[in-house]
Amino acid sequence: MLVPVKYFLIVSLLWLAGCDTRPPTQVLFTSEPAGEVACYRIPSLVTAPDGTLIAVCDQRVPSCADLKGNRDINIVMRTSTDYGETWSDLQVIVDYPEGRSASDPSMIVDRTTGTVFLFFNYMDHDQEKGIYYLRVMKSTDNGKTWSTPEDITDQITKPDWHGDFKFITSGRGMQTKSGKLVHTLVNLQKGLHLFGSDDHGRSWYLLDVPITPGDESKVIELADGTWMVNSRGNGAGHRYVHLSADEGKTW
Repeated sequence: MLVPVKYFLIVSLLWLAGCDTRPPTQVLFTSEPAGEVACYRIPSLVTAPDGTLIAVCDQRVPSCADLKGNRDINIVMRTSTDYGETWSDLQVIVDYPEGRSASDPSMIVDRTTGTVFLFFNYMDHDQEKGIYYLRVMKSTDNGKTWSTPEDITDQITKPDWHGDFKFITSGRGMQTKSGKLVHTLVNLQKGLHLFGSDDHGRSWYLLDVPITPGDESKVIELADGTWMVNSRGNGAGHRYVHLSADEGKTW
């Protein structure tokens, strides 16, 4: 007997649905209020050297406002050791007392040493409201533990930037084929810049070459060694792309 095509398709789809072994969608962080937390924002995701997925995010407690307007932002983490099928419970990894906030986490994985670097921006609303500090901490065990945050503001900015609106951009930086660690830093008064390390994060430096126009950005190394910066545009419907063939000396 001939089976009408439409019934065959329906039965086939039902059979396929029953055979679907994909895990259900999991919400790692929510932008909606959750208990005492107003929202989670600005996620970053990397794969650690042992294959662990590390996801970090802002935990914005009193409101969803950004760093300058928020007295209580923590950084939280979830990890997966089975390629994202299951995830650990939420863990707070940066938590200062109220009035001191940490925001905009980003990461770089050093393939040579196995170190995972986590960068964030910091503000003390009670002592220096409006002054942005730039910090880094690291993990040498694939995200299980983290070092005490280190302030690197003086290494990657200039003295006359002290009161400027400046921040390390969210997401992640990169490690080049030669082993350099490179990341993006925005000063809304002085322009987009890169900063980096040639000694696997023991010290950091500013590449003092403004990249304009530019705002929140990401940097990658293309297959031919060219560095590409992809930046948010201030107008709707476009982004800026900058290319450098000499490791950021010119664009």
